[in-house]
Amino acid sequence: MIVGLTGGIGSGKSAAAELFAAQGIELVDTDLLAREVVEAGSPALLAIAEHFGDDLLDSAGNLDRARLRALVFADPEKKVWLEALLHPLIRALMMSRLAACTGPYCLLVSPLLLETDQAEAVDRVLVIDVSKETQLARTLQRDGSSLETIEAIIEAQIARPDRLARADDIISNESDLASLADAVLAQHKQYCVMSKAAQMSKPNE
Repeated sequence: MIVGLTGGIGSGKSAAAELFAAQGIELVDTDLLAREVVEAGSPALLAIAEHFGDDLLDSAGNLDRARLRALVFADPEKKVWLEALLHPLIRALMMSRLAACTGPYCLLVSPLLLETDQAEAVDRVLVIDVSKETQLARTLQRDGSSLETIEAIIEAQIARPDRLARADDIISNESDLASLADAVLAQHKQYCVMSKAAQMSKPNE
């Protein structure tokens, strides 16, 4: 069983994912895959530098992700070009990693699960939910990005009511880490039961 874990920026997806990992669940994190496909010297990074300019690279040849993010979220055409380049690469890597997963279920961690065709790869959608006010406060504290950039990212993501409408399961993360850990543990136990039931219902091969 593949569970897609998503939520808006600043919702606590990474913290929730780490708590699932602590239960022994394998993670396929599209943010990490996105970094992997633009590693120094990769064809994708070379294409980005050629299209947007070498000033997006640091002295070691690595991508300045914060600078790129500010650039593309200020210009919709640049965002479309970048997504056309990266999304197929990320998806191919994602499908390969999901196919290699073992265990009762696998967690696909993706901020764009519902904005892309990645949702087609999962059996259930788990949303980590917080208010927009919490998103802004947490992301400003964490990233050092401008308020304008963060608001542009929130606007580019699926609207909160639409995200919640597409969720099979929802964890509210408005409280502290201990509360999140309790909610994740309860959800993990539920997924293990679901996975076992699904395996038992499969016809013998």
